[in-house]
Amino acid sequence: MEIRFFQVDAFTRQPFKGNQAGVCLLEQMPGDEVLKSIAAENNLAETAFLLPVENGYHLRWFSPKVEMKLCGHATLASAHVLWETGLVAPDATISFTTLSGVLTASRENGWITLNFPARNCDRVALPDDLRRLFANAIDVAFSVDRYIIELPTGAAVADFVPDRNILAPYLVVLTGKDSAEGPYDFISRYFATPVGVDEDPVTGSAHCSLATYWAARLHKNEFLAYQGSPRGGELKVILEGDRVLLKGEAVTVIEGLFRF
Repeated sequence: MEIRFFQVDAFTRQPFKGNQAGVCLLEQMPGDEVLKSIAAENNLAETAFLLPVENGYHLRWFSPKVEMKLCGHATLASAHVLWETGLVAPDATISFTTLSGVLTASRENGWITLNFPARNCDRVALPDDLRRLFANAIDVAFSVDRYIIELPTGAAVADFVPDRNILAPYLVVLTGKDSAEGPYDFISRYFATPVGVDEDPVTGSAHCSLATYWAARLHKNEFLAYQGSPRGGELKVILEGDRVLLKGEAVTVIEGLFRF
């Protein structure tokens, strides 16, 4: 079998920045074991699998270990590929049927806008090992499956040196306010070893939680955000009721055929 394959750097306009996603254009949906094997072979944070259906595309995301319920950067990459290849008209809105319901993508002036579900955050106490690791945390919340840990500053987030052994069982989002001189409302990083990604470069799904977290603290609903991983990436984030608009850019770096 041959599958058209693309590798895209998402949430960036520069190659080798942002978050890498594989995008596979399917004519039929292979079995789950094949999808898992392709994702493991790619060894990217996520590989997206797109199958045309009535009124849009069926979209699934796989990390090197598991199928994901929601993924922002691979959705952004998928939309980018569909427009770039001409499979979707330049001004058309794309509908994706996913495990998180119907998601849409549109674009304007080079920026792609994803319409995603907002994720609520509830205050919790950290497990003892995380509490010791993040002794300087000023607030903690839990959102769906991950801890949101606020550090005193964005610089503290950027400078954090992870202890992989302690972080290994947990999904952890670190966040903090940017400096008064900085352009961003908040900085974040995301550690996701349980799904096969020690540190995710730029994470759309995390910003579905960060939008509600920071809206409550900053009393606003529009943000310019930066994920401070070694690759780094920029997002515009807008909270609209129970939805989050994630805006980003993307660039294709590899195109070819996946053969098996």
